[in-house]
Amino acid sequence: MASIAKRLEGKVAIITGGASGIGAATAKVFMEEGAKVIIADVQDELGQCLCKSLGSKIEYVHCDVTMESEVKNAVQVAVSKYGKLDIMFNNAGISGDPSRCIVGSDNESFKKVLEVNVYGAFLGAKHAARFMIPAKRGVILFTSSVASLLGGETTHAYTVSKHAVVGLMRSLCVELGEHGIRVNCVSPGAIPTPMLINALNMNKKDTLEVLCKVGVLKGTLLQVEDIANAALYLCSDHAKFVSGVNFVLDGGYSTTNMSFTSALNAHAHAHAHARINNHA
Repeated sequence: MASIAKRLEGKVAIITGGASGIGAATAKVFMEEGAKVIIADVQDELGQCLCKSLGSKIEYVHCDVTMESEVKNAVQVAVSKYGKLDIMFNNAGISGDPSRCIVGSDNESFKKVLEVNVYGAFLGAKHAARFMIPAKRGVILFTSSVASLLGGETTHAYTVSKHAVVGLMRSLCVELGEHGIRVNCVSPGAIPTPMLINALNMNKKDTLEVLCKVGVLKGTLLQVEDIANAALYLCSDHAKFVSGVNFVLDGGYSTTNMSFTSALNAHAHAHAHARINNHA
């Protein structure tokens, strides 16, 4: 029986922030689909352990995405080892100071979020493009967020940074399309990653309960593997004419404003509680 063709056979990919969460799940999927993967991250121990567990087609490179020399080095490692770079997945990101009050916000934390999430993505695209433009092919993918469509549900810094990443993607789509390079974003809704669990200051069980409650699409939850599969599609030849897209994976959450429903539910709950007390 003929074997099923792998969707990234022969491709070379760099994944920033690839040592954990979405990046690690994507590295695994990319490898299963035939790609050679470079993980670029600052979490050295996690990254090296992941590489040991996944085998010979994956390599770890220490890379702080805010340091141009380190981003340039990560790209150079891929090109030196494999002779090309097909996929640059700019996935590294941080949430920053959990305060949502602008008056009490930490200035340095705000700057750091923009530096990692936006400037880091810019550097990744810049140095990938240096090799993709002469080759007249390639895919640049960014991890944005449903926060790129909404306001008020996360920190100001994170919201601003994810809007900016989509803007960067759209701008690059136009320039790099001239060279046959596709540029897209994948924008997840809330997923139970360590970053979200820490930001909510909850345990995993409570986080899952909250996500189930607020979700528009019931009966399922978004997982890191779903984002990895979306990245696989966007980076494969199956998406050969997909460019300039902010691919949102939120189960329909961003299509509606839930505040009115929440207010109604709270009102009904308060009245029910009052009736119970009156009859007690």
